[in-house]
Formats: sequence, structure tokens, C-alpha cells
Amino acid sequence: MKYITIALAKGRLAKQTLSLLEQSGITCEEMKDKDTRKLIFANEDLRLKFFLSKTSDVPTYVEYGAADIGVVGSDTILEERRRLLEVLDLGLGKCRMCVAGPASARELLKNNEIIRVASKYPKIAKDYFYNKKHQTVEIVKLNGSVELAPIVGLSEVIVDIVETGSTLKENGLEVLEEICPLSARVVVNEASMKLQRERITQIIRDLKNAVCDR
Repeated sequence: MKYITIALAKGRLAKQTLSLLEQSGITCEEMKDKDTRKLIFANEDLRLKFFLSKTSDVPTYVEYGAADIGVVGSDTILEERRRLLEVLDLGLGKCRMCVAGPASARELLKNNEIIRVASKYPKIAKDYFYNKKHQTVEIVKLNGSVELAPIVGLSEVIVDIVETGSTLKENGLEVLEEICPLSARVVVNEASMKLQRERITQIIRDLKNAVCDR
């Protein structure tokens, strides 16, 4: 029987996903060894393989079939725009993608003025402003703390993930508009779903039951 390979985003989400998998009867003892240097882990009985990846790479591994299944935040799915099937919302890591900035920027958004927007998510920002708001903006991609951008005058607003909003508040910023809710999703390679439909569907069903029982 062919292996099914699952790609997990490194960090807290991987731990939460492994916990859900365990609840659904899928375990991988190898991954619990904190000192291991292995890159790929296996459950030989279930013919499953697992690997940890940088978050932004998970959709790429899934699209190209290096992983049959992936678990990653919907922010990454929206930004990477890979060809894959989004099959289940795990309800983990719930937060929001928002436009934020000083209160004074609210009028700039309301009047659809030409402004500069800083973000780690330029594709999401572009889609929101150009296709939903029909507002012309200049988008600046940043990799660090985007909250700094409006404070130092690099941009009028930012597009970023907001969980509690406390970081914004501490820096004199606030949520001005909400773009979309975010959470962890299960994604599947299109070809894998056709070739391994029964096994993959069973894994998804078991995970869904684990989410419902949480």
C-alpha cells in the first residue's frame, strides 16, 4: 500500500494538528522525539509519512504532490494561491485579516483616497483594495513588524493578522476594516484525491470527528 504524506506547518499549529490526529487514531511516535534530526517521520502500520515545513511552503509541497495532504493557515492559502483542494476547517488558530492604522486613516479608506499600504501579505492586500474596495493603493511588502510602518510614516495603513488587537492598541493603532476570518485548513493535492480518494477521505472524516469532539 502506497504511503500518504502529510505536510505540517512548523510550530504551534503542528503540535495542535498532531493532537487532533492522535484523537482521530493517527499517531507518529517518531515526531515526539525532541532531539531527532530526522526530516521525514513514518507510521509504518498506517502507511503514513509526515514532515514539518515552513508555513509558506506547505501549499507548494501539496500543489506539486510532494505531500498528499497539508495543514496550514488560510492566510497562507490566500497569499500563496496554489492549485489545491481546501477540504476542512480545523478551527485552530482563529484570527482575522484586517486593515489597521491610526484612527485618522479611517476617512482615507472611507473616501477611497490613494494611499500606501504595508503588509506581509501583498496579494491579499491587493485583492482586497483593487477587487473588493476598488481603491487605488501602493502596496509595500514588509517581512518584519508591519505595525511600525504607519508609525514612522512609511504607510497610511497596514494589512495584517489580528488576534487580540493588543499590539495595535499599544502602538496607537486600531482595526479599521476586516477583510476575512482566518483559521487552519486541511488542503489536499488534486491528483492524490483522485488516486487515493478512499484513504484521504477517511483521514478527513476522522479529523472532522476529532474537531467536533474537541
